[in-house]
Amino acid sequence: MVTYCAIRRSTSLGTGQMDMTALYFTIDTEYSAGLTARGGRDTRQENFARSIACTTPDGAVGVGYQLDVFDRRGLKAVFFVDPMPALLWGVEAIADVIGPIVERGHDVQLHLHTEWLALAGVDNPLGSRTGTNLKDFTFEEQCLLLDYARSTLIAAGAPPPVAFRAGNFGANDDTLRALAELGMDFDTSHCPGIAASACAISLRPDDRQPLRHCGVTEVPIGCIAGLGGRLRHLQLTALTHAELLAAARHATAKSEASLTLLSHSFELLSRDRTRINYIVKRRFERLCAGLADIPGMTSATYDTQPPAVAGNNAPSPPLLPYSLLRTGLRYAEQAVANALYGAR
Repeated sequence: MVTYCAIRRSTSLGTGQMDMTALYFTIDTEYSAGLTARGGRDTRQENFARSIACTTPDGAVGVGYQLDVFDRRGLKAVFFVDPMPALLWGVEAIADVIGPIVERGHDVQLHLHTEWLALAGVDNPLGSRTGTNLKDFTFEEQCLLLDYARSTLIAAGAPPPVAFRAGNFGANDDTLRALAELGMDFDTSHCPGIAASACAISLRPDDRQPLRHCGVTEVPIGCIAGLGGRLRHLQLTALTHAELLAAARHATAKSEASLTLLSHSFELLSRDRTRINYIVKRRFERLCAGLADIPGMTSATYDTQPPAVAGNNAPSPPLLPYSLLRTGLRYAEQAVANALYGAR
């Protein structure tokens, strides 16, 4: 059972600064540990092609393509980059990921998948200790892993990160305490819209806006109301572009200080990462075009506009209500996408 920490809420922005809803379009950017586990250590180039660049016979839809679309629409994105593959391939493998993001003025923050420890052999900084999620490790071990990951990200060319998201959302309260110990200010591993996620942070599903928790500011991933009181998270492959845009418009209408969307570097590919998923690709393009035109919303990053903490004991704003029509259209679109490109 998870023990709750004392939660402190405070106001960090004046009223005038909160007139605009800050949109954080976040991209978990990562090599595939599974691909390397199956193919062996000599898979760096293939892994980069299938997980980062996302090259196919019909073109590339990975980080470079996504940067093109963001730039064309005047949007800024936050790329949460996992540096753990450096245990196998060195800092250069991470520099290849970070370079174009930094050069084009987007934000790089810290991601971490502990699955790479099982592939690192003698280079595992914890010796023989392995685990699927960061929460599987002690506070001291988490401090060591986070310090290694942060140092590697900086060595690869990123500015010192201030924000973190755990791989698989697999953080707990010790993760937040470790981040605070290392001087990092933000975590965004809490995803209220996924009831069965690996996250073990002691927050509730109705904790849906930034708040102080265990020494850092926790920035939840956005969600909408689903059928029967359930929630649905704001991820590119979880909702249609119409639902995502409706959620963004709803956030501005309710004067929410911020909204966080989620995607991955490889999310525009088929499940086997060999073909373009044209349904999700079109969804991404239409989403970016729509976001750029929403009055009252600004494209934000942790570097230029860190998330604001809600006022003392402020209730979470109401969710975008459940819509039978929007949900039905999503089911239809997802059924076609799953049939053509594999279920996610």
